Amino acid sequence: MPTVKIIATLLAFTVGCRTASEPAPAKSLAELEERLDDLRTRYHIAGMGAAITKDQSLAWTRTFGLADISANRRVSDATVFHLASLTKPIAATVILQLVDEGKVSLDDPVTKYGIILPAQGTILVRHLLSHTSEGVPGTHYSYNGNRFGYLDSVIARADGRSTAEAIQARIIAPLGLSATAPNTASPDFAVTGKSKSDYLANVATGYTWSLAAFVSTAYPTYFGAAAGLMSTASDYAAFSMALDRDALLKPATKALAFTPTRDANGNDFPYGLGWFSTLYKGERIIWHYGDWTANSSLIVKIPSRGLAFILVANTEGLSLPFPLGSGQLASSDFARVFLDAFLSSTPPIP
Repeated sequence: MPTVKIIATLLAFTVGCRTASEPAPAKSLAELEERLDDLRTRYHIAGMGAAITKDQSLAWTRTFGLADISANRRVSDATVFHLASLTKPIAATVILQLVDEGKVSLDDPVTKYGIILPAQGTILVRHLLSHTSEGVPGTHYSYNGNRFGYLDSVIARADGRSTAEAIQARIIAPLGLSATAPNTASPDFAVTGKSKSDYLANVATGYTWSLAAFVSTAYPTYFGAAAGLMSTASDYAAFSMALDRDALLKPATKALAFTPTRDANGNDFPYGLGWFSTLYKGERIIWHYGDWTANSSLIVKIPSRGLAFILVANTEGLSLPFPLGSGQLASSDFARVFLDAFLSSTPPIP
């Protein structure tokens, strides 16, 4: 793994001036880690895994807190977390691979794949991928995981395999993502060929924060295009890097996924195809979040710098406090602590 000095060199970039109310960016990796742990405590997160990639290197990983409070088991690099909606970028990648292969068109009506939804017009595959399928399709953005989940039918009919089988064959196996699998509570876990008991030994216990205490909480059992994958921060970082080196999609297709969807008047929505795409202090940021019962997650990519930041947690605190579904990345204290440090004119020093 690259040394701390390599990370420090990543951060010598300049952005617009801070406002008086914003804290100064973290000036060292130790300070960055301290701020992340402070945020973990503030937002009642039991355990958290983190990773930063630079170009094609896993440049930094850290773990925070407990994977299992009652057993006093700390989070390790091998600790598996539920990803919630960080499943969406992976499922979207499968569909975009099918587009690259000529098996799906983004302009196919979803009825071609047996999907019948109420709408004031024709819903296309691109509308489900971009959360613009409601009302008059293509004119209104509304983040809707339930509608995104209908993309399972697109994968099944175009690929001939279930979403779990397609993800396993197209992404998990080729990239060697040994810690990534469909929800252990779903029958789809079987596609991995893994021992469920061995896999569960590394899974973080889920918690919710109630009455000033962590309460052990069962995870959701769903798996599909919208949610339900489980993984580590390092495995998700490997997926992110594969996408960056064009190992999964044609460059033009990836660029389309990262480009904000627009309405007929040329106004940008905050979402592309399976990814949020927004500006932060003038910089294009590609990102996604996950938020579900007893789990949350976040990935923030700065393509122009070759940087990505991944967080996974066993409570909702990474995402629930912030209006991320509406595209407001700047509302997240976790996203800002990374972005402000790595876009700072006074970078962290070892």
